[in-house]
Amino acid sequence: MPLPADQDVSTPKYLRDKYAIVGVGETTYTRGSDKTTRALGTWALRNAAADAGIKTSDIDGMLSYSNNDSTSATFMAGDIGTRLNFYMDCVGGGSSTEALIGIAIGVMEAGLCNCVALFRAMNGFSQVRIGGTGARSATPVGGDMLHSRAYGWQSAGQMFSPTFMRHMYEYGTKPEQVAMVKVVHSEHASNNPKAYYKKRYTVDDVLGSRIICKPLHLLDCCVETDNATAIIITRADRARDMRHTPALIRGIAGRCSKPRMDMHYQAGPIARVGGYFAKDILWPNAGVGPEDIDATGAYDAFTFTSMLQLEDYGFCKKGEGGDYVSSGITRLGGRRPNNTSGGHLCEGYTHGMNMVIENVRQLRHDIDDSCPMGPDGKRQHTYDYREGGCRQVKDIEVTANLGWANPMTGSAMVMRRG
Repeated sequence: MPLPADQDVSTPKYLRDKYAIVGVGETTYTRGSDKTTRALGTWALRNAAADAGIKTSDIDGMLSYSNNDSTSATFMAGDIGTRLNFYMDCVGGGSSTEALIGIAIGVMEAGLCNCVALFRAMNGFSQVRIGGTGARSATPVGGDMLHSRAYGWQSAGQMFSPTFMRHMYEYGTKPEQVAMVKVVHSEHASNNPKAYYKKRYTVDDVLGSRIICKPLHLLDCCVETDNATAIIITRADRARDMRHTPALIRGIAGRCSKPRMDMHYQAGPIARVGGYFAKDILWPNAGVGPEDIDATGAYDAFTFTSMLQLEDYGFCKKGEGGDYVSSGITRLGGRRPNNTSGGHLCEGYTHGMNMVIENVRQLRHDIDDSCPMGPDGKRQHTYDYREGGCRQVKDIEVTANLGWANPMTGSAMVMRRG
């Protein structure tokens, strides 16, 4: 039976600002963790619960995602001492964080549970490497892999780079423009005590590093690390009694895809990514547009993935992404900083979750940098973005996270300070 024409069941009316992220946690970002993904996951989950100021037993829902390289939520729940009313382990990568936050909202809205933890635990350097080497290289070739691995497409870089090469061909985008993504993110990471790579790089450094696959240089590619990350979501009315200023969830687009997932290069435009379609869900649901965003977290598996997303979500016109990311706008102190932790290129590779964690902390106005602690136990941010200094964005109120699984799929989320 169709709904009456005047009945509004939309996100803007019922879900905008109704749920919030109240706790975030992570392990160290390292190589050679000497821990199982189970141990890493429970470490991050306990840190997230402590951050929220709740008992681990208050968590009654749990979601995770992996590519068969992690441990189930049911084991994690038992290890942290909670019983779950709902759980789900999903197959997925970089577009999962925002999508699963949307699922968490739906589960709580349906009354199945009250407080959901989301985690990603991975030994992405010492065990299953996303780059296609190590354990992943031994996977038998079958199914859809017959369309890729049989022709040498083993890694994400090999599969994604034709989209960037097409952008270079159509719009004249230069490698030195996109290299600025690494330069800017390395500047941010140099002010992040927990970043795996803290060195500041130049465009010449990026272009002078060895070619991995055309047109990607080594420094165009993200770091591989061992780590776990966790996020806790609950209703906004509960969040206001918790430890931190909540990050209210304005709107989400989850795993929105192009018309043909299996034939991206036959169903163009090739230089278009999933965010082109996701933006038509995200911005109306959130009630804001790109011009209202104070900081972004654009998935940076490679330098060009950030650029393509920022372009197709409407932060600049199509074809102007190279100019946008090389203009200085994405730097700390610029109009719209991007990946203020250093992101995947420098902080650590978490399949997207660390960029959401970073924006939650930004919205609290209490980012974990090297600024001195005040008598109230909070950092006294200097807004001096020189090396080793501050990385808190001044007066930040609204953020956007842009998740990426591949050129065909994207997820996104807008949050605001509560």
